[in-house]
Amino acid sequence: MKKSKHFKIQELVCPEVYKKYGERAWMFIDPELIETLDIIREKILDKPMIVNNWVSGGGYTQRGLRCNICQLVRDKTKNGKLYLSAHNFGKAIDATIEGMTVEEARRLIIKNQILLPCPIRLEDGVSWLHLDVYDADKGKVHLFKV
Repeated sequence: MKKSKHFKIQELVCPEVYKKYGERAWMFIDPELIETLDIIREKILDKPMIVNNWVSGGGYTQRGLRCNICQLVRDKTKNGKLYLSAHNFGKAIDATIEGMTVEEARRLIIKNQILLPCPIRLEDGVSWLHLDVYDADKGKVHLFKV
């Protein structure tokens, strides 16, 4: 089971997954995402990234792996909407970066994409950094809008 050098599992999964699986929840996070996050954190941004912060009393609970009982997923299901987000498969995070705007972070990642271990997608036009390791299919970094 691959683990991150810079993130605790509680930062990458919702509270329900952590309550049930604890440290074993690493098995649900894609190894490519873990490797990519560590490189971005250490070599590209060089700043703390906040994904989920529920364990320290913060309000972020669904910015990493989202399980079927997370509110966002439940609402989509209840409304009969198909929801196949990369978050459901342990392949995505949403983050804020301490001391940096999301646009600055996107630009740095694009500028230093040669350091990335695999293709990634970055969501454009949102006020947080959405990063996923779904097959980008268009080069090393693909910007997309929902």
